[in-house]
Formats: sequence, structure tokens, C-alpha cells
Amino acid sequence: MMEAALGYSQSMNYLAHLHLGGSQPAQLLGSLYGDFVKGPLDGRWPADIESAIRLHRRIDAFTDGHPLILQAKQRFPVERRRVAGILLDVFFDHCLARDWEHYAPLPLEAFTRRVYQVLDAEPRLPDRLALIAPRMAAQDWLGSYREFETLERVIQGMASRLSRPGVLAGAMAELDALYPDLHRDFQAFYPELQHFAERQQGLV
Repeated sequence: MMEAALGYSQSMNYLAHLHLGGSQPAQLLGSLYGDFVKGPLDGRWPADIESAIRLHRRIDAFTDGHPLILQAKQRFPVERRRVAGILLDVFFDHCLARDWEHYAPLPLEAFTRRVYQVLDAEPRLPDRLALIAPRMAAQDWLGSYREFETLERVIQGMASRLSRPGVLAGAMAELDALYPDLHRDFQAFYPELQHFAERQQGLV
């Protein structure tokens, strides 16, 4: 869901993918691996993890082409639209964390604790994920998205890894100004995304 041409090809909506991908350990792992494993899936990972990676990719494709997402991107100034997708990624994770009880029966703290336990117990994480997983748990990256102010640190971190970091300058102020409209976009879109993910898993 990000602009690879900007020099950074990792989506940042970890929480949404984890929530949508299923609750079993392999599903949680694969939901994250989708941001770290690129190219063909050739049996390098267990079949249930590769199945979750495929679901991650289908969720990304569904999201990228959805009219509500295209509408949300149009809310940003023209000069910001190249990176509107990555800003929506982080903002929608904030919305999900903020409104978690509307979308999940398990409290957010219990869910994130389970994710961190699964990561800690897995000895063979993809290289980049293995590097960040301890910090993800120690700093509670997933739970911290509940606070809007967290997005400023996330955006600064993304900017530092972009080939043109200036393209995100002022983005936090724009998210603040657009907050009500983008939150309504999330509320309209996320139930559709949930239903899509459940259909893909044969749950409905």
C-alpha cells in the first residue's frame, strides 16, 4: 500500500493485517510476513504461513483499488497524493486501535500481548522482522497507535527511510485537519475489508 518509487516499500498497517489475518500463530506470523517477504512463495515458509502471506497480499490489492480508499486519497492536497496511501495506512491503524472494541471481542492489550508472544516464540523470522520484533514488543508499537500523537513519530521514522524525506513534511498537520473526514472513511471502509478477509478465509 506504499509508493515503492519513493524508496520505501513496506506498508505500515501492521495492526489491521494482524486483526484481519486470523488468530492462529501461523496466521499472525504470515500477516506480518506479508510486509517483509517479497516475490514468489516457493515453500520457503510453512504452508499455513504462506497462505496468510497470500491473504495479506489480497487484502492490500482489495484496499488499493477500493473506491472509498481512492476517495480518501483525494482529500489530501494534490502535492501530497503520491504518499497519501502510506498516510492512510498509519491513520487507519490509529482508527482501528482507537475504536478496537467495535471490531474485535478481545481487548487490544490482550491481542497485542498475544502477537508479541507469538513473535518471541518464533526462531526463524524474516531478517528485517527479526531485527525490529524486540523493539515492537518493548515499545508496544501496536497498542501505541491508539494515541494520535504516535503517528508523528511513525511519520518521522518513515521520512528518514524515504529517498525524498521532504515529501512527508507537514503531513501530520494535514492528518489533524482531515481527521473527521478520514475517520468517517475508515468507519465506512473497514467493515467491508473485514467481510472481504472473512470471505477469503471461508468464514462467511
